[in-house]
Amino acid sequence: MSIAKEIKTTSASSVRWKWIILVALPVAAFLLSFPLGRYPVSLEQLITVLAAKVFPIAHTWPSTIDTVIFKVRLPRIIAAMLVGAALATSGAAYQGMFKNPLVSPDILGASAGAGFGAALAIFFSYSYFGIQIFSFLFGLAAVMLAWAVSSRIKHDPMLALVLSGILIGTLFTSGTSLLKYMADPYDKLPAITYWLMGSLASIDNKDVMAAGIPILIGAIPLFLIRWRLNVLSLGEEEATALGLDTKKLRLLVIVCSTLMTSASVSISGLIGWVGLVVPHLARMAVGPNYCILLPASILMGSSYLLLVDDLARLMASVEIPLGILTSIIGAPFFIILLMRSRRGWS
Repeated sequence: MSIAKEIKTTSASSVRWKWIILVALPVAAFLLSFPLGRYPVSLEQLITVLAAKVFPIAHTWPSTIDTVIFKVRLPRIIAAMLVGAALATSGAAYQGMFKNPLVSPDILGASAGAGFGAALAIFFSYSYFGIQIFSFLFGLAAVMLAWAVSSRIKHDPMLALVLSGILIGTLFTSGTSLLKYMADPYDKLPAITYWLMGSLASIDNKDVMAAGIPILIGAIPLFLIRWRLNVLSLGEEEATALGLDTKKLRLLVIVCSTLMTSASVSISGLIGWVGLVVPHLARMAVGPNYCILLPASILMGSSYLLLVDDLARLMASVEIPLGILTSIIGAPFFIILLMRSRRGWS
């Protein structure tokens, strides 16, 4: 009996330490990201400036420090954490819903539609806000089209949904390629190409608010129904036998994930691999139970993309596009995960 109690105590202690690390990771990444950059801001200055927003502290530092912290780095840091958490959460939800470890948030064409919308807005010389709106709306439209097409196929709804998403995504990707071919090679084409590579360089507070609202609207329902994702991942027949309306639940997951993905892409461009790699990391750390897997994906996704964005800012004299860096890091890392993982994904 003492051995069983010791095993139980050790297991509880291990879980506790995992959660302490998972919570501490985004906090540490948040604080350490402020001093990094071409304009140096020490940790002491950062703490003083942040504390001055709460306590009556004399303003003895240059006003440039306030501008760098609150108008440049804070919006970018929050945006990176929001986008990383959104993509990781969407990827984890889709992997459970489709029962497939290779599924990512763009499986239903949201990223391809958002990319086409942004390219179209750039092609017609719309403002930056117009690019964001077009990107967001076309991301939603792509998934709606995929859902509408799949609903016409009755014999295998899940396979029909995946195939419809791939086909719709291919159509929008082809449309983006056509726009790039027709665009002015000295003006529009570089802008479209750069946007599609992904970046958070031009983020401001308005962008954070514009993307943060739909991301939260999508994340909160997924968080509240995360225990049902465990049942949904068992399969159609098992979930129905346990009393779930699988069609409505799948629709809710798709709507929430699409909101988060489209909002993320609208401010960051196309950033791949986050929604594929991070859920696997979270699953290895805490297991396949969605009650704890989804919160773990949120924490790890926000930390992961923020750290990658820090690398994008610091690795070269010219900032590296974020989508390129996530692919360079994500693909080899995912291969290592697949080779070393002993824990099943489901």
